[in-house]
Formats: sequence, structure tokens, C-alpha cells
Amino acid sequence: MGIKIGMVGLGQFGAFFVPLFNAHPLVDKLALCDAEPEKLKVWAQCPELKKKLSSKDLYTSFDDILKADLDAMVIITQPWLHAQQCMQVLESGKSVYSAVPVISLPDFDETLDVCGKLVETVKRTGKHYMLGETAVYRRETMFCRRKATAGEFGDFILAEGQYAHDLDEACSLREVMQGRTTGKIGSQADALFDQYAKRGRKTSPMDYPTHSIAGPLVIMNTRARKVSACGFRNRNNDPYFRNYEFSNVSAFFHLKNGAALRIVEGRELAEIPTFQATDFRIYGTRGSFALDRWSSNHRIVPDGKRHYPEILTLTDSDMRDQLPPDVDKAFEPVRGDKEYFYSDTHGGSHAYMVNEFVSAVAQDRIPEVNVWFASHLMAMGCAAHKSALHDGELLDVVDFGEPPKK
Repeated sequence: MGIKIGMVGLGQFGAFFVPLFNAHPLVDKLALCDAEPEKLKVWAQCPELKKKLSSKDLYTSFDDILKADLDAMVIITQPWLHAQQCMQVLESGKSVYSAVPVISLPDFDETLDVCGKLVETVKRTGKHYMLGETAVYRRETMFCRRKATAGEFGDFILAEGQYAHDLDEACSLREVMQGRTTGKIGSQADALFDQYAKRGRKTSPMDYPTHSIAGPLVIMNTRARKVSACGFRNRNNDPYFRNYEFSNVSAFFHLKNGAALRIVEGRELAEIPTFQATDFRIYGTRGSFALDRWSSNHRIVPDGKRHYPEILTLTDSDMRDQLPPDVDKAFEPVRGDKEYFYSDTHGGSHAYMVNEFVSAVAQDRIPEVNVWFASHLMAMGCAAHKSALHDGELLDVVDFGEPPKK
């Protein structure tokens, strides 16, 4: 027996996910919500959705869809709305999937407070929360998790990661921001952020640190203890950065497993091939990964011999996990002849995120990117931002705990 899912937010990002949730074999019913009726009309006329979407399951009010007979909801709205809307969903007795980040606000103390409240809401309601963090489901992460599970990294020494997304790349952050701050809901953004500016609160790339941090952290299965960070302030008065304290932040984290993690969150830097937009490198005593290459010295115990590293260049198929056969087949109409389906669109992660959330709800289990892990990622960004404000002062990182064992 399948589940009933509602989706809120059908804009530039939400549109990627409607066909996937609709196609998943465990989804029996789909409901859609957007404040702008014309966006609903597009999907209401889509023949592929006819079996699971009826005219009575179209909503222009978030409060109304909260009352609907659904098992779970997907929130892909403006980033500053995510956490509050997710808590409302949880309180209504439904599990919830949130687009990244958990919350995006210029007040990093408020962000931590909201994350704490979200964790408590999940614990109290007993419903499930999943953050749709793409880095956890990229091909590189899948490969490295398998190697880590098999112990082939040995002891972790150092990891490096970045989300190097210059504001004028092909995926223009100027256009993304324009999309988020226009329309019925988005047009409220200026008034909201002006309130924070009057209190002297400005944001930074560390309000959205999940793309750079999540991959290395989930591979090493650890958390951060402390951080020291350095921030770079925009110097040409670009209006995009008018509400930003920093345009780039570099951070050095001390991890609980004894390894170090260097992170760059950049919105103003020219990309080069060896410093890709979303990428990481992980170094261990026995094995290391970087730039789609796996290096292994096969050194387990001291034997007095010299161990030359064996370096393998990996393909997509070498790295990527396989979806369950029935799910992969169900996604065929969505995939079509798109060769990039499992490599582009955030590293081909979308299909895997949809499958993880739907199956977690159907099986009543805690998702991989759960509220405890997601909130810790945000806490790492908050601590890095504060450290950068204080000239790299070494600061503790809040840990919201671990999910309960079942």
C-alpha cells in the first residue's frame, strides 16, 4: 500500500520534483499547493499526473493543504520559510521533506534557535523530517561511503570540500535570487531582510553550508567539534551582496573522529577545473579520493615493505549506487532519453532523494538526512560565520544529538 504526498512550492526548483514524486511506485496520491494559481494550472493539465492528482487536490493556501488527508508533505518554498512550515506540517501529523537549507536567515543565533525547535518538534510528534541535501546522494559520496563502510580509507586524516558557486556562473545566483524574491510570496523578502539590516544583521554563504559539508561528514560518519574561519568581504559594491557580511568564507573544522575538514563556501570566485562547484577530497591512511580517482596503498599492518599507491580513474557507473529496480523502472518516463538524468541536476541526486524520503515514510523509519544531522550542518555554518566575524576565533559547534536507536 502506498502513501499520499502533498507538495508545496511549484516554482523554479519545485518543478524538478513533481514528476519524480508522481512517478514513484509507493506514491498513490499527489496533492499540490502554490500561492499562484497559474502554476497549479500547468500541472493540472499534465497528462502524466492524471492518475494520482485530482482537481480537488489543488490548493492555493498552505493552511488548507495542512488539513488534507496526506501522509507527508514536501516543502520547496522560499528558504526563510522552510523550518517554520516544516514544523507546521509535523504538528499536523505528517512527515516532511524540506528543500535546502533548513532555514536561511541573516541572524545566525536565530537560525540555531529554530534548528533546536525543529529537533524538539520531530521528537515530540514522532513524525519524520528529511532535508533534501543533494551532496549526500551524489555519485562521489555513494562511492566513498562504500569504501568507508569497507574500511578501505583506513583512518581519516583530512577532508576538503567546497560549494564554489560564483554569482555569475551559468546557474546565475542573480537569477536564482530574482526568482526567490518575486511573485506573491517572494516579494515579501525585501521587507523581511530590511528588518534584519536595521538590527545590524547580515548574512553570508555560511547560511547555506550543506552542499560543501554534508558529503565529507556523512562519509566519515562524524560531527564537528570546533571551527576557525576567515571571511572575505565584497570590494566592488556589487548590489547582490548588499545584505552580505561576507561573499566568501573559508573554514577549518576539528572533527570528533580526529580528522580535519577544510571548507570553502564561495559566491564570488572564478571556477577552475580542479576546484569544481560542488566537490570534495578525502584522505586516509590507506585510501584517498579526489577528482574521480581512488588511490589505495593497501597498507594494513607494518611489514617493512614499500607500498606504492594504486590509482584508479572511476566512471559514473563505478561510483553510483543502483536504485531499486522497480523505482528505476518507474522513473523511466521521467528520465526519457536524458543522458544527464543521473549525472546532472545536482549530480543526479534528485531521484535518490525522492526515493529515500518516500521509502522512509512508507517504512516508518528515520531518513538518512534526518533532523539531527541537518541541524548540525547548519550549526557548523553558524559557528563558521561567527568565527569569521571574530577574526578566526576558535569556536565550539553545537551538536543537537543523534537520532534514537530503533
